[in-house]
Amino acid sequence: MNIKASVPNMRKFKKILITGSSGTIGTALFEALLERGYQVIGFDKRANQWSKKLNKLTIKGSLLNQKDIKKLPKDFDLIIHLAANARVYNLIINPRLALENIVSTYNILEFALKSHIKNFIFSSSREVYGNQKKNIFKEEDFNLYFSESPYSATKISSEALIYAFAKCYKMNYLVFRFSNVYGKYDISDRFVPLLIRKMKRNKDIEIYSKNKDLVFTYIDDCTDGIIKGIEKFPRVKNNTFNLASPKSYKLTKVAKLLKKFLKSKSRIIVKPGRIGEVEKFRADISKAKKLLKYQPKHSLENGLKLTINWYSKFVKN
Repeated sequence: MNIKASVPNMRKFKKILITGSSGTIGTALFEALLERGYQVIGFDKRANQWSKKLNKLTIKGSLLNQKDIKKLPKDFDLIIHLAANARVYNLIINPRLALENIVSTYNILEFALKSHIKNFIFSSSREVYGNQKKNIFKEEDFNLYFSESPYSATKISSEALIYAFAKCYKMNYLVFRFSNVYGKYDISDRFVPLLIRKMKRNKDIEIYSKNKDLVFTYIDDCTDGIIKGIEKFPRVKNNTFNLASPKSYKLTKVAKLLKKFLKSKSRIIVKPGRIGEVEKFRADISKAKKLLKYQPKHSLENGLKLTINWYSKFVKN
């Protein structure tokens, strides 16, 4: 990519805030924006463990704490809100984590309103579609009555707040609905890094539901879509997009590929599905293709290989 040639197009936003900047998507996006010449500040309750440079540009604090929010400068042109308690089943076990997500979104929107920051990007989720009897989901297929879990309710609630602020306070927004973003900077207990960690040790793998069929999106395809939204913001603002790979895969298929690539002896044990989890999702990304010129480049096989390579270099067994 010729970065210098694209700089004039990118100066629509001189200063950007990323909440949740020490997370997987936050770290990758932070790096990518800095490489493209943006001025970026992060906000996270955790230090960034992957980059000293990013850590120096990160303000430590919680969106649940007004004193921490007051640490933030008020001269941002754009806020990208990624911060959230993101594990679906964890929020079923402890629904108070869901309340934290909703309060965090409200607090950062209130900060934007009081600071006269008019542009906002939000990371939503395929969970807002729930378990409907559809094969492929378009953005308009969202249905409140298919809220399957406290986590899905937080994304639905946060989207509603954003749409309301847009109508009442003339705030411009983009909402991106992600699905199983995986890759570098993730050593959590999400599906892909958890399986890599266990398979490298030849431990048994448990998969909940033999029929679960979902979209997995490689991190660089995710950040590429967000950046396309930033660059085209004036033309595409006030829209909601599926930002995901176009194909879905059964979790058993993903596990078998990882086992093959890692040459693992792990057993794959399939258990009944768990309450509150989406069973099937395939994204219609035609809207993102048309308006954002979004085109995911990584197949599942390629993305998993890249993830394993990164994991092997940067994470101790």
